[in-house]
Amino acid sequence: MKKAIFAAAPLGVALAATASAAAAQVSTAPQPSATIEEVVVTAQRRAENVQNVPITMNVFGAKQVEQARITEVSEVANRTVGLNFDAFPTSQPRPAIRGIGSSDRGAAGDPSTAVFIDEVYMGRPAAVAFDAFDVERIEVLKGPQGTLWGKNVVGGALHVVSRRPSLAGFDASVAATLGNYDRRELAAYANLPLGDTVALRISASTRQHDGFVRNLYLNNRVQDEDTQSLRAQLLFKPNDRLTALIAADGTRNRATLPARHTIGVDPASSSAAVWRAAVDRDPGVTRMDINGDDDRDTYGLRFNLDYDFGAAILSYVGSYRWLDYDSFGDGDGGNPTTNRINIRGGQYEETEFWSQELRLTAAPGGPLSWVTGLYLYRADTSRTDLLVLDSPPAPSNTFLARDQYDQKNVTDSAAAFADVTYALTDRLKLFGGLRYSRDKKDYGVSTQASTALVRAASRYAVRASDSWNQLTWRLGGNYELSDAAMVYGSVSTGFKSGGYQDTPSTPTSAATPFDAEIATSYEIGLKSQLLGRTLLFNPSLFWIDYDDLQVRRTVGFDTITTNAGSARIRGAEVTAQWTPGGGFSLGAAYAFTDARFVDLVTGGADLSGNRLNRNPRHKISLSPAYERALASGGTAFGAVDVNYESFIFDDIDNNPINVRPARTLVDARLGYRSPDGRWEAMLWGKNLTDEVTITHQYILAGGQFAYFGPPRTYGATLRWRY
Repeated sequence: MKKAIFAAAPLGVALAATASAAAAQVSTAPQPSATIEEVVVTAQRRAENVQNVPITMNVFGAKQVEQARITEVSEVANRTVGLNFDAFPTSQPRPAIRGIGSSDRGAAGDPSTAVFIDEVYMGRPAAVAFDAFDVERIEVLKGPQGTLWGKNVVGGALHVVSRRPSLAGFDASVAATLGNYDRRELAAYANLPLGDTVALRISASTRQHDGFVRNLYLNNRVQDEDTQSLRAQLLFKPNDRLTALIAADGTRNRATLPARHTIGVDPASSSAAVWRAAVDRDPGVTRMDINGDDDRDTYGLRFNLDYDFGAAILSYVGSYRWLDYDSFGDGDGGNPTTNRINIRGGQYEETEFWSQELRLTAAPGGPLSWVTGLYLYRADTSRTDLLVLDSPPAPSNTFLARDQYDQKNVTDSAAAFADVTYALTDRLKLFGGLRYSRDKKDYGVSTQASTALVRAASRYAVRASDSWNQLTWRLGGNYELSDAAMVYGSVSTGFKSGGYQDTPSTPTSAATPFDAEIATSYEIGLKSQLLGRTLLFNPSLFWIDYDDLQVRRTVGFDTITTNAGSARIRGAEVTAQWTPGGGFSLGAAYAFTDARFVDLVTGGADLSGNRLNRNPRHKISLSPAYERALASGGTAFGAVDVNYESFIFDDIDNNPINVRPARTLVDARLGYRSPDGRWEAMLWGKNLTDEVTITHQYILAGGQFAYFGPPRTYGATLRWRY
């Protein structure tokens, strides 16, 4: 193992020394404001105070993203109740909200919880690549959002909003980080006004660290990171009415795959003996015969145009993106000395997708608020799914099976939508919306390049086409109990189009689409700011009925997507933030989610009553923080983030051995900000208790295989602002 830049003991000493020095400088200078800051969001496609939005949602502001070192989707999920994250591998994130997500990565599959970056829909799992440096906020919208946000927002949506160029003046920042596992990070941005009407903003970052896991068989390390990101935005505002923005971005990832581990065997399988010698639950080591590659390049162009007519604002968002993704690695965590069979696999994908949205939004003011628009989306995906089986060299049992599915899919989607909010009185508002969506998929799949058939029953090449249409809607109201409290209730629907199997076993299965899924959500909630606006308290209750919920099940080597007859999800969430004064604040959140299949029979097995997979019943987040003005004029600050998640099932069968245990993650940070606010130094640590967590697992051919989450990491960040 490479020598860490910081050792655990010196880190603790440094934290204590910094805290001691800060305490010695405490003055009676005014401390940070005790009132809750206003947060503006665009969850309803217009700028509003989050406390006025009748939707259950969580928001991470720029300061929180920066100090908590949130850099990717998994770190948003760790801190958000009701949101979970699965990675197989890390470069194909699959979020799930309130138990609704999708593990279908096939060319004709879709997510159930959508990710948007600057209003642009990321239609492929591997396209969800962003560096959260220089973002304005991250919004997590819970429940179906089909009326305003469109296709495949059945479970909810994540929306990442970048900081835009500003004409106000020059602005810049640079942040450098060093940490254990030879972590090296550098991020910077600059905002450059180019006259009175044009501004340029450039953001760039590079993040690298050595592997978290030692490969004892190959004598090297795996599960590393090497990522570079660049974003450039050019703003043009010739007058008060017209605003135009052109943006380009790119992300390049080069890494080894997360380490695969054989963590157990399936005692019910006749093949269990094949894997017993390879079982090793130590998350710090692996014995894979290949490290694997996880390479991704994704780039995009975006054009925004807003024109203010006075009574309404016309907005256009156009985007073109392309993705090149290669991932291949070990599937069992072993090698010829431990395994009687070796499993390898991967995916290779190229996708081009573009979207266009034209909206007309009522200008602020008056009792009637509305938005209406048209949306177009097209994705062209070529994807290869590869499974390779071989046995250790021996004259009697050497074999090689290269089982290959070559997929080609073109998705065309179109929609028209309208949403209205009307103030009946000064306190009572009613809202409603409609969206008509049409999705068409032209799909082809071939197994003819396989050298041997494992998942397919025969060699074939099939083409198929189908379309799905759906009218989704929402209806509800909100009532202001006072200037600081609002109750709301709503009924909303969501739609996710059907699709085709990514690795079908027969030509008939390949040509037969699975159905669209439909969700109807009932929700009531309260948004309030109490105790002189020092306590934010936002509870909500929800009930979701799903028809034809798309689920995946693996039997042997065959993984199929099927429609659950019905599913029911009910639960409660509460988000609170308390700022009593003196620089102290406490954030807390809790989610209870009871998600079950009401009617599901698949492969001859009746799974009705089972819990939905990848969904904890309980999730808790606690974040105490303290900020103190010092006699020197500087500011000391610190925070702890504690996140608990109860156990989850990794499959719809609710197999008791395929369970991720409950886990608690503890992160912390301690820092100092200079009197002029330009310099900031911070010591930070993640997973400080070194909790062993499973981020993905499956049972295959009698073996149980898993990825583990990152171990304890820590480091120091120095930031300069102009």
